[in-house]
Amino acid sequence: MTTSSGSAAGMPSGMTVATATAQNDAVFHEPTEPARRSYVAWLLIAQLVFFIALLGPAIVGIGLKIQSLVDAGEIAANGATGAAAVLGGVGALFATLANVIFGRLSDRTTSRWGRRRIWIVAGTVIMTVAFLIMALAPNLLWATVGWALAQLGANMALAPFIATIADQVPRFQRGKITASLGIAQNIGVLGGTYVAQAFVGQLVIMFVGPAVLAVIVMVIFVVVLPDRRLPVRPPRATLRDWAETFWVSPRKNPDYALAWWSRFLITFASFGFTTFRFFYLLNHIGVPEADIPAVITTSVLIYTIALIAASYFAGWLSDRLGRRKVFVWSSTALFAIGTFALIFVNDVSGFYVLEALLGIAFGIYVGVDLALVVDVLPDPENSGKDLGVFNIANALPQTIAPLIGGILVYVSDPTGNNYALWFSVCAVAAIVGALVIFPIKKVR
Repeated sequence: MTTSSGSAAGMPSGMTVATATAQNDAVFHEPTEPARRSYVAWLLIAQLVFFIALLGPAIVGIGLKIQSLVDAGEIAANGATGAAAVLGGVGALFATLANVIFGRLSDRTTSRWGRRRIWIVAGTVIMTVAFLIMALAPNLLWATVGWALAQLGANMALAPFIATIADQVPRFQRGKITASLGIAQNIGVLGGTYVAQAFVGQLVIMFVGPAVLAVIVMVIFVVVLPDRRLPVRPPRATLRDWAETFWVSPRKNPDYALAWWSRFLITFASFGFTTFRFFYLLNHIGVPEADIPAVITTSVLIYTIALIAASYFAGWLSDRLGRRKVFVWSSTALFAIGTFALIFVNDVSGFYVLEALLGIAFGIYVGVDLALVVDVLPDPENSGKDLGVFNIANALPQTIAPLIGGILVYVSDPTGNNYALWFSVCAVAAIVGALVIFPIKKVR
């Protein structure tokens, strides 16, 4: 496989860089025919299994791993929240870098297997090995190394995986398919919590078992994927080209930039809650530690049922009306309300009610937002790179939110329980995320 190391000198005789670019443009135009049914089916199956493997550890496993290190004396009893912030922040930093870099590499890959396939499989394998490291980690350092490598591998796979939507799905199908993708992802979240609950005392099985299944499913997906081969080797990338891998001009692409900031802010608000959910239940609501996995599993079930119903309807209606913006800004505002209301919850029943509200809000959001994002991508030829840059808006808040949250929740309050301040910050972030949708012009 060759990637960006090619140059004009390596092209067929008589072919210039301009000719090569023209040929690539001819191959990678925006699709207009309906996506293959086999591709859509395995896209959804792969998304489901992959997120069972990734988010079971993320939602429950990290908390259990940290608590096991507390019980072993490797982490101070009052340092669990700070440890979760460090581990989550470092992992998200690796996710940010990997998603952009491997999105760009997949755009430039000239393998005879196509642009996306090799990265999807290799990333899933790396994630699986990293989860084994994390499960066996004897201290916080090795747990952080494992989670960072898992995020690197996961996003090595996810960047080209999501880019296949721009490659294969026409505009008139995007709302329905991206809504279904969001549903599959969130059912994966639910499945991950059930796996985590079932193997709560067996971290190796919890972390590694679903990841092995994800490798198998991703192999099937890339076999079905009609991934097109880059017909000519692209020019050698300069240092400036690689620096620009992390950048899309907001001046030239204002709609893309506004969509980026909206995603950043709602992701900040979302991970501001989910990163600390284990310890929020323990310290704020007072759920006994042994009961927390079951409470999280039930809450995610409620959240997922609400999300599925809202997401499917929103995606279908968005395609039918030809509108995206109203669904995105209204759902983001509703999510802000639900996040702020978490401050006033003092029992598990109230927590379940708010999980339902947050599920409806985020369901509408995921049912439409990815379709909006793909609609405003600057360049179909570089969709992997542009989606990688966009995914910074997913991954960077996962770095920032745990670190800021750790300060506001823990440092500002020695009991580690200042959730009123933190959830207020998250709610304001989500409200601003709703407002920045209004100026977008390219999409109705």
